[in-house]
Amino acid sequence: MPGMKMKFGSRSLWSRICIIVGSIAMLLGAVDPMEGSLLILPGSGFVALGTFLGQSERRLIAYRVWVFVLIAIGVGALWGMSMVGGIGGKNGPSMWWGVLILPYLIGWWMGIVGPGSPRWLLSLGIGVGLWYLVILGMVLKGSGRPGGEMSVAPIILIGTLGAATICGCITRLVRRPPAQQ
Repeated sequence: MPGMKMKFGSRSLWSRICIIVGSIAMLLGAVDPMEGSLLILPGSGFVALGTFLGQSERRLIAYRVWVFVLIAIGVGALWGMSMVGGIGGKNGPSMWWGVLILPYLIGWWMGIVGPGSPRWLLSLGIGVGLWYLVILGMVLKGSGRPGGEMSVAPIILIGTLGAATICGCITRLVRRPPAQQ
């Protein structure tokens, strides 16, 4: 009918959809952090957008935008270094260039464990942390084979991220007030 606007849903509904879809993308992308960054980056953007649409308090909006910015910086560095052949090895750039990827990992962790994370996200975050510990075990097991030498820094980083994710999610779940559960 002329003059009628179609209403696709309230801001609250779109906010919840963006946050849920973005959170799921961040979890699924974490299965393989390199290629998964193509899910994690837009996922964190959806979470930030959903928080904005839900008219949350300014602190939470700023927090989730900051998470998105950290992930964007780190993912940009990750893909940029991949395009030039990676880091480390005998002829490649120093492993220290890997420090540029840290914002990606820190931002992802903040996005999963941070304020306002729903109980289901924290529970699944524990699963992702356990997966990172499994990856750590697989890398350690494979590094004992001939030709399987690897720098110890990525191994420590994988294990630390897994343990920090598990601890952060459990801490959030335990400290959560009953009204938010």
